[in-house]
Amino acid sequence: MTLILCFGDSNTHGTPPMRAAGDYARFDATTRWPRRLAQALACDVVEEGLPGRTAHFPDPVMGAHMDGCEGLKIALASHGPIDWLVIMLGTNDVKARFGASAAQVTGGIAALLDIAQSAEMQARHGGFRVLLICPPPVLEQGPLADQFFGARARSLELPPLYKALAVARGVAFLDAGQVIAVSPRDGVHLEPGTHAVLADAVAETLRAEM
Repeated sequence: MTLILCFGDSNTHGTPPMRAAGDYARFDATTRWPRRLAQALACDVVEEGLPGRTAHFPDPVMGAHMDGCEGLKIALASHGPIDWLVIMLGTNDVKARFGASAAQVTGGIAALLDIAQSAEMQARHGGFRVLLICPPPVLEQGPLADQFFGARARSLELPPLYKALAVARGVAFLDAGQVIAVSPRDGVHLEPGTHAVLADAVAETLRAEM
């Protein structure tokens, strides 16, 4: 059976839109997009979503373990053999505290692809393919607005950069912002129905590539 590793942040974890900063909750398995993806494709899915995860920044507030590069190495060593790696990261990288441009965020994604496409990791899993998802643009509103000061403009610049990187690296690509939007409640997370739409879009993209 096909095994897909979904590697991301809180929107892969299934965090609902927050009413206050610091709240913790998680949608159930019937709601989260990776579980819905598994159902749509009749495959196995590993959910590797960590709230706060970045593509490649150690977070001075949340901790060094938020660096997705280290997390991806651990995930690829912990699970498998996988057939697909689905990466959706970059939302947290546009936070004000990182001071990162869209190009720098994309550089972090390139670092993740360096790891995933390395001879070591490909050999470990007998070869696997990658789907890169550009997350939907954030809104600067709600309880997280201060953390995402200036982030909307940066996030709006990401899709063409991610797409160009995907083409250069020979990986599949999905611009999530073309099919979903973040919740206006906190400007970052996804509503339950949005998880369903994203799952369908990812399933359709993977079917076209399989």
